[in-house]
Amino acid sequence: MKTSVRAQLAQGVNLTPQLLQSIRLLQLTAPQLELELRQALDRNPMLETEDDDEVGETDAVDGTAEAELEAAAWDELPDPAYLSGGGVMGADDDACARIAAGESSDWRVRLLQELAYDWTADALRIAQWWLDRCDELGMLEGEPVALAREGAAALGSTAEALEAVRQRLLQGTWAGVAAASAAECLLAQLAAHPASPERALAERMVAEQIHALAAHDTATLARVLQADVDAVAAATALVLSLRPSAVEPPAAEHEGHVIPDVTVRFLGGQWRVALNGRATPRIRIAAHCEQALAHAPGDQSVLRGLLDEARWLVRGVAMRNDTLLRTVQVLVERQRGFLERGEEAIAPLTLREVADAIGMHESTVSRITSGKYIQTPRGTFELKRLFAVRLEGAEVSGAAVRAMVKRLIDAEPPHAPLADDVIAGLLARRGVRIARRTVAKYRDQLSIPSARQRCKPALAA
Repeated sequence: MKTSVRAQLAQGVNLTPQLLQSIRLLQLTAPQLELELRQALDRNPMLETEDDDEVGETDAVDGTAEAELEAAAWDELPDPAYLSGGGVMGADDDACARIAAGESSDWRVRLLQELAYDWTADALRIAQWWLDRCDELGMLEGEPVALAREGAAALGSTAEALEAVRQRLLQGTWAGVAAASAAECLLAQLAAHPASPERALAERMVAEQIHALAAHDTATLARVLQADVDAVAAATALVLSLRPSAVEPPAAEHEGHVIPDVTVRFLGGQWRVALNGRATPRIRIAAHCEQALAHAPGDQSVLRGLLDEARWLVRGVAMRNDTLLRTVQVLVERQRGFLERGEEAIAPLTLREVADAIGMHESTVSRITSGKYIQTPRGTFELKRLFAVRLEGAEVSGAAVRAMVKRLIDAEPPHAPLADDVIAGLLARRGVRIARRTVAKYRDQLSIPSARQRCKPALAA
């Protein structure tokens, strides 16, 4: 065996404690950041609060100027291709994405974090593509065959490879994710149960008689499936034990109140974005401590270490605030129609589009928007709500179409409710072409019964 030594030049970046701290600050919500800063003020005498100015909202202009003066800009970090450090991940991957991002409120982020332990980078990339085309319940916003063809063209893969990854998602730890229908979601969950006569009958009920199952028509199920009534009842109980949605809830429940991280108001003919300065204290380096340390005799290594720690914290907070403001500014500009006209005007928008607009990686946008809330004239809600999946074959989002369906049903005559196919026809006249089953899916998501169940007899004259 012949041994040899070969020199290889590679470009990378070390994830220093300071960089790790900056990344962690990105994902902190307003209450978490306030707790972090309060603890830092207690343990580090080099920090002090800014009591000179009245604490309030911080405009995007002021926040950006302060970040440029006090911090190294986030964009000065190497490109994502260099962050991979020459590993097996692709050029579009970010090594920062491999750092634990905590418990995100976005179910897609939580699922991808679980899959990252044993899935390859290519499989994760395809899985993320599928998840971006699911609604909040984990159901696909389109036909699997058409979506697989679209994904194959977008990712440079094959439709068969995309469908194979979708099947892995369906049968994975979150059984039923990326299902094309409620029946497929339930069947995937049933497949995870041990084989038994109850499971076999439940699978037949879901696959062949889901409407009778939804109506709890035990007699019809027993007659059509030629099964005993008691067996049908046991299989029905098994189906009812399944989750109505494949999406796993977060481990920690949110508190009853929400503190917005940013606010947006319509002033002077334009939408203005500002940080909620009342949510977190504003910190700075104590000038007298820094001056005294510069002229202090003897070994001051401990105090200089505290000063460096304080500087990195101030810079990290400035970077976090600047990134948050720039991200929200893009979200507000792209979703101006939603802010002005409501849910029906929400535009399709993805993490990649926002990341490209601010010149950052998708993982950074995901961190800075997860768990963050925005206060608007239309209410206070999570930033993730401003992202929406484009409906296949249309220039509108699935969320906008769902709002259209709700408005049509709210305006229907009580004695003559609109059937699903009629709603699909009305939407087609407006240029939104969706199938009847898609209307039924949106109606189920809105907890709206069928037209027959909504029908109320007209009052006699």
